[in-house]
Formats: sequence, C-alpha cells, structure tokens
Amino acid sequence: MAFQFEILRKEGSSKARLGRIVTRHGAITTPAFLPVGTQGTVKSLTPEELVEVGVEGILGNTYHLYLKPGHETIGRLGGLHRFIHWERPILTDSGGYQIFSLAKLRKISEDGVTFQSHIDGSEHFLTPEKVMEIQSTLGSDIAMVLDECVPYPSSHEYVKASTKLTTFWAERCLKARRNDDPALFGIVQGGMYRDLREESARALTRLDFQGYAIGGLSVGEPKSIMQDILEWTTPFLPEKGPRYLMGVGTPEDILHATLQGIDLFDCVLPTRNARNGMLFTSKGKISIKQARYAEDPRPIDESCLCYSCRHYSRAYLRHLYLANEILSSRLNTIHNIYYYMELMKEIRAAIEEGRLVEFYKAQNFQTNEAQGEGFACNETSFA
Repeated sequence: MAFQFEILRKEGSSKARLGRIVTRHGAITTPAFLPVGTQGTVKSLTPEELVEVGVEGILGNTYHLYLKPGHETIGRLGGLHRFIHWERPILTDSGGYQIFSLAKLRKISEDGVTFQSHIDGSEHFLTPEKVMEIQSTLGSDIAMVLDECVPYPSSHEYVKASTKLTTFWAERCLKARRNDDPALFGIVQGGMYRDLREESARALTRLDFQGYAIGGLSVGEPKSIMQDILEWTTPFLPEKGPRYLMGVGTPEDILHATLQGIDLFDCVLPTRNARNGMLFTSKGKISIKQARYAEDPRPIDESCLCYSCRHYSRAYLRHLYLANEILSSRLNTIHNIYYYMELMKEIRAAIEEGRLVEFYKAQNFQTNEAQGEGFACNETSFA
C-alpha cells in the first residue's frame, strides 16, 4: 500500500510545516483542506468542478455510505473512487462523529456501537473491526479508527472512561488492518481536559499509525478552549506523520491551527454556508439574500477568479437564491470551495516564504457590519 508523508519545509517563526502526502490515488500538498463529500458527493458539484478549483482530496463518511447504498454494493461496483468518478485521494471518517450527533439513536459498549438507522430505524452494530472492513471495501486512501466524540460539556469521569475506550478501539482497528488496507490514522480524544488529551495522545502515539488526528472539537466549546487544546495536544503528535484536525474549518481556525503544526482540515462550512447564501470574500463574509444586493452589479468578490465571480453579479445570485433555484447552490458552492482552495494556496506560499505569522495578522476575520461587508467568522463546524 503506497502511503508516504514528507515535510518539505518548516517555518521558523511558527510550528507550521509544508508537506506532501502521497497515496495510491495521487498526492495532497499540505496544509490542505478536504471538502466534505459525506455520501460520495460534495453537494451540488461534479468531480470535474472540484478538480478545476484545485481540490486534491475529499472526505467521505463510513456511517452514511454503509447505510446507503451500502459498502458491499460500492465494493462490487469497483470501490468508492470508481463509483463516484473521483480519481484523487479520499479520506473516510469512521462514523465516530455520528456517535455524538446521533446520540439518541445509539448505545455504546466496549464491543462497539449499536444504533438505529436514521433512515429507516433498522438496527446495526458497528465494531472497530467492522469499521475497518467497511473502509477497506470502500477503497479509501486514508481510514480513521472508530472513536467516541464526547459532547461539551462532559464530566472528567465520563471523558476519562470514553478516552480509554477510544484507545481500546484504536488498538483493535490497528490489529484488524491488513497490509493492503488504507493508511490508518489514530484519533486523539480527551474532551476539554488537558490531562486526558495528553493521556490520549501518549497512548495512541505508542501505536503504529500512519497519521494522527485531533477529534472532539467544534462541538460547542468556546474558541479559546479549542485553541488551548491544540496548543496542549499537537506537541505530543509525531513529527513524521500528518496531523489532521477533524471538523474544524473557519478560515481563522485553519490559520491558527496551521501555526500549531496541523496539516489537514475538513469541514462542511464552505458548502453548507453556500447553500444558505453565505459567501466568503477577501473582505469578510456576505449574505447574498440581503436586499442591499438586489441591484448590485459586482461579482461576489472583485479579486476572485472563480467561475461564479467571472460570470455572475451579486444581484443575479441573490435572485437565484430567493427563487430557490438549484443553480444558486451550485454557483455559491463553486465560489466558496474556490475561496478555501485559494486560502490554502496562500497559506502554503506563506510557509514557503517564512511569513505565515505576518499573513495571519493581516487577515480580516471580523468585518465591519456598518460597512455592509458581512459578519464575524464564528460558526462552529457540523462535519
């Protein structure tokens, strides 16, 4: 199984690093953002459109693909890459986030998770071994261990037991992994507790994973706590492997985490915001539904070269959104994904040139509402 990671450059003024992940379906230059394709599609876009805006890898979800259309069906049809017509790398989450988000439909035990399908109510049982089987059948390039993402807030006692369970499951995933299976990442948990984050990181890094993720963030905690946890946890993760921050994706959070040495990100924020009419620009975010754009002939962002900005006005995009046209979601999503890809290019260039700290300080994360240019970038992720 081809999987390699190399650090191309470290930035002297921070912990940021420029790197390259090589998989059997191509390479990802890091730091990188992976758009979320939960059910085998980044909502509203074709694979060709993703390639055109510079996407090198996407994320799929084990839980959802297992339920519909079923991993065995996808396997019989040649694997997930062929099934969705995507020739570049795919990372699949294990379903751990759904243990959190669908808490009313599941029951956790040492053996695994019993849950009712949110689709038809049927009962299923996911074990670490089953999760590895599913991801192997899908043919992902990077697989994630089964973990429990605990809610915020949770007691120290509960999180300690949960963290121990996540480590136990990670060991079982590693034992179940075959040589030709996807690269496997361990997931550091521990809630919002420094001692448990350290305990989780130390336990997992004693195991032979190809990379390590930080999970359990963006679940409602204050931004300051999330930043503290990154600063506590990242130093315990090995230098030699990629570091992945799961489900965190505002531009400010991505930049802050990159400064701490994180390499991979995913989040539904750019696609979900696009469908809700919220668009990222170099001057902050705008809500295209607002009346102020009814006769605005300008593109979303006059400095943007995406397809949507090259061809359409804010006035037209507002009309499409209010008319509930499918094209609204497509054009908005093209723009937001392009914005994120350009942001990552700029971050990588700043690392290469040793100026990431200055780049971070120069960003306009909170816009002036009095000038009508958008809002603070403060949503949490739902990936």
